[in-house]
Amino acid sequence: MRKWLNTLFVLSEDSYLALEGETVLVLAGEEKRGQFPLHTLESILCFSYKGASPALMGACAQRGVNLCFLSPKGRFLARVSGENPGNVLLRKAQYRVSDDEGQSCRLARCFLFGKVYNCRWSLERTRRDHGLRVDEEVLAHACSLLANALPAILCETDLGALRGLEGQAAAVYFSAFDHLILNQRETFSFSDRSRRPPLDPVNALLSFSYTLLTNACVGALESVGLDAYVGFLHRDRPGRSSLALDLMEELRPLFADRFVVTLINNRVIRPNYFVTRENGAVWLTDEGRKAVLSAWQKRLGETLTHPYLKEKLPWGLVPYVQALLLARTLRGDLDAYPPFLWK
Repeated sequence: MRKWLNTLFVLSEDSYLALEGETVLVLAGEEKRGQFPLHTLESILCFSYKGASPALMGACAQRGVNLCFLSPKGRFLARVSGENPGNVLLRKAQYRVSDDEGQSCRLARCFLFGKVYNCRWSLERTRRDHGLRVDEEVLAHACSLLANALPAILCETDLGALRGLEGQAAAVYFSAFDHLILNQRETFSFSDRSRRPPLDPVNALLSFSYTLLTNACVGALESVGLDAYVGFLHRDRPGRSSLALDLMEELRPLFADRFVVTLINNRVIRPNYFVTRENGAVWLTDEGRKAVLSAWQKRLGETLTHPYLKEKLPWGLVPYVQALLLARTLRGDLDAYPPFLWK
């Protein structure tokens, strides 16, 4: 099993990254702010506009370290990647399946079944653990609708109709999402999903967490030799990592949504960690991003027993394991892709 390594988050907007020997050097002008061994890193997420040296970018590409550049607000800018390590036959198989709507639909059903299953599990867990603090009737109704959606997803053979079922299930899930927030409700309430830009603190946290999860999925897919930009549920679009978005679907409720709720309910995130712009957009402050990223890194280091492999591994390896299972499915080693179904 692959070893889970650390992620280096560079938050200072004036930081520049360079290579010194076998280490990553974080500089602000002539000042050295940090130095980290490259071999201990899984990925580097840089929230600075100053960028990195060509030598460091080359070293990251050569060693398979995912180097990703984002704006200080968390918007994706660019990614450095080296040669795809996978077998060309695997990528050809991926492209053939992507071009075949019937085969694409088989995989898309698995992704969406996992997503709706995990959405239902998240609502059920809150209902079970905090029955006296939530509107149990609302959660029970949402769980019932999501449960009814699962067999419909498994039976659907049309991609367009499948996307429609996903949209309906997402609407049901987010209609009950506010009931998962138990503390700090004067600041952290949720009515509906707003994306570009996020219009409230909860949506700001969700968008930021989805960015982190997307990056993790892209790195996982590329590490097993798949093309992160050719998907099955999300169709091809220039610049869009469609397969990473596919893989994210089953992981969103656990890696992002549940993570955000935990941050709020445990008061890791505070109301003063956000700033509102003139256009109504709500963004995390530097202090807020640090708090989220610290909790994210801690979460990824926690262990679980994988529901399909029955092996213990860190949460940070789950996207990699699912990417590996997807690659095995495309090769024909597995009859069907096993989505990550958490309990």
